[in-house]
Amino acid sequence: MTEDFLAFHKPFISEDEIEEMVDTLRSGWISMGPKTLQFEEAFGNYIGVKNSIAVNSWTAAGHLTLEAFGIGKDDEVIVPTMTFPATAEIACYFGAKPVLVDVEDETLNISVDLLEKAITPKTKVIIPVHYGGQPCDMDEINALAVKHGIRVLEDAAHALPAVYKGRKVGTISEVTCFSFYATKTLSTGEGGMICTENEEISERCKVMRLHGINRDAWNRYNESGSWYYEVVAPGYKYNFTDLQASLGLAQLKKVDLMWQRRKEIAQRYTEALKDNDGIRLITMKADRESSWHLFPIRLNLEALKINRAQFIDQLKDAGIGAAVHFMPVHMHLYYKETLSLDDKDFPAATNAFHRLLSLPIYPGMTEAQVERVIDVLTSLLSKFRK
Repeated sequence: MTEDFLAFHKPFISEDEIEEMVDTLRSGWISMGPKTLQFEEAFGNYIGVKNSIAVNSWTAAGHLTLEAFGIGKDDEVIVPTMTFPATAEIACYFGAKPVLVDVEDETLNISVDLLEKAITPKTKVIIPVHYGGQPCDMDEINALAVKHGIRVLEDAAHALPAVYKGRKVGTISEVTCFSFYATKTLSTGEGGMICTENEEISERCKVMRLHGINRDAWNRYNESGSWYYEVVAPGYKYNFTDLQASLGLAQLKKVDLMWQRRKEIAQRYTEALKDNDGIRLITMKADRESSWHLFPIRLNLEALKINRAQFIDQLKDAGIGAAVHFMPVHMHLYYKETLSLDDKDFPAATNAFHRLLSLPIYPGMTEAQVERVIDVLTSLLSKFRK
């Protein structure tokens, strides 16, 4: 490995985040409090949605949403197999069944045609995942949901900010959940956000994120608050903190700037790699804009003398970090055995998995680093060509 190794990802942290964090530390309030409320309001204003509820992860956000939807034992929740397992596991928390659906070969987003075939009388929720940051076919998905009386929870862990037919992701369906994990386009280390116009869902999620208590700590302990509270439901410990909100507030101010840089890198990669027959790029649909959380490529293994794992090792040896997004859910042991799944029933995702790798794409990358990724990648594709 070279000394100037280019990591797959680095968070875009500046003095703004540091100053905001120091301000919080000096305030004496580091758990959920005024800055969390400020971040929720600012995030909702940015997205253009009435209610934003901050929690400690996307998984918590999705779990609370399904709880608010009233999901129960033996209900079915449709999810794409090409996603991180959290999208499926939240259904399991209720004894519900995650129903896995294959993806479009071109975009790796959920196939609308296969989704419709997967709907049964037990289907209660559809969770489309905006793979890599490109929005799914939400008009068609929401039309199916209305037709069959099914609710929609958008998994927008990759999709801040992304735009679908002129509308920001977060304003399209009944509920959208975002992630602020370390590698995401806005990072608070860990964290997530529930966005909805539905007041009942909003209030339920607020109560359930902190033990089912009917008022949060800030409302109890600030100078105008009361010590009295009641537990109205057996809730969870999913609250956000002001330390996380400090990062979120600073990141949110530059989220469009960071997005612009990601778009520039994606455009350069696309220009340089689109005609290389050693790889295949994701198809980007013209009526939407990706957040470019990921820049995934698929290796043309038939033209190469090495496999995907060996190719990633070669990238690493040349000083370039890469990752794989994702091992499909149907290939993970628990889901394969519990749901009796077979790779052949998910041909698009299975085929893609063995070829996929994600290139570095983050705002702190220099032009020289972007060119280095291109040069190393094209050199390796040539070196190991059959």
